[in-house]
Amino acid sequence: MSLSPTGALRHSGSLFAMALDVLRTMPRRPFQVREFIQQAWFVASVTILPTALVSIPFGAVIALQIGSLTRQLGAQSFAGAASVLAVLREASPIVTALLIAGAGGTAICADLGARKIREEIDAMQVLGIDPIHRLVVPRVLASMVVALLLNGLVSVVGVAGGYFFNVVLQNGTPGAYLASFTTLAQLSDLWAAELKALVFGAIAAIVASYKGLTAKGGPKGVGDAVNQSVVITFMLLFVTNFVMTAVYFQVVPQRG
Repeated sequence: MSLSPTGALRHSGSLFAMALDVLRTMPRRPFQVREFIQQAWFVASVTILPTALVSIPFGAVIALQIGSLTRQLGAQSFAGAASVLAVLREASPIVTALLIAGAGGTAICADLGARKIREEIDAMQVLGIDPIHRLVVPRVLASMVVALLLNGLVSVVGVAGGYFFNVVLQNGTPGAYLASFTTLAQLSDLWAAELKALVFGAIAAIVASYKGLTAKGGPKGVGDAVNQSVVITFMLLFVTNFVMTAVYFQVVPQRG
C-alpha cells in the first residue's frame, strides 16, 4: 500500500467504490446459493470455537471489574445489570468483529489473493463473469449472517461467564445478579448489538475482498494484503463502533 497522501486517497476511494458495487450487485440474479452456503459454513467453522473461548475472559474481566466497583460503592445489587449492559452493548459486537476480521477475513483475503495472482480473476473477467457478483457478494452475505449469529453466542457465553465469576469468585448473590438484568439493559440494546455485528461483518468481508482482489507481487503480495486487510478492518471497526454508539445514545432513551 502506498504511503503517499494521494495513494491513501486512491485506495480509500477504490474501497468505497467496491462497497457500492457490492450493494448494487446484491439484488442481481442468479444468486450464488452454493457459494454462499460454503462460505458461511467455512467462516462459521473457523470462528465459532475461538469466539466462544475469547468471550469467556471478556465476560470474566467485565464481571470482576464491575463487581469490585459496585462493592466499593455499596451497590452490589447492580452488578448483574452493569455486566449484562457492558457485554450486550459493547463486548459482544466487538469480539464478534475481531474474530470475523481476524479469522474469516484473513481466509477470504488469502483465497481471493491467490486467485488474483494465478490470474483466475482476470480469466473470469475475460469470460464476462463479474467477480463481485460471483465471489464477493456471497462472502459478504456469509460474513454478515455468521456475525449476526456469533453476536448472540458471545452474548450468552459472556453473560454466563460473568455470572460464574461474580457469584462464585466474588461471593455475589445469584438471585440479585439475575433479578437486576433488566434494570439498565433493554431490548433495544440487543437490536443495536445485532445491527453492529451485521455492519461489522460486512466491513470485514468487503475490506478482505478488496485487498484480495488488488493483491499483486506473488505470494509475498498476498501475505502483505492479508496483513493490511486486518489492520484496515480493525481501524474501520473501531471508528464505526464509535459512530454507531454515539448515534444510538442520541436516538434511544436510556434507562436510569
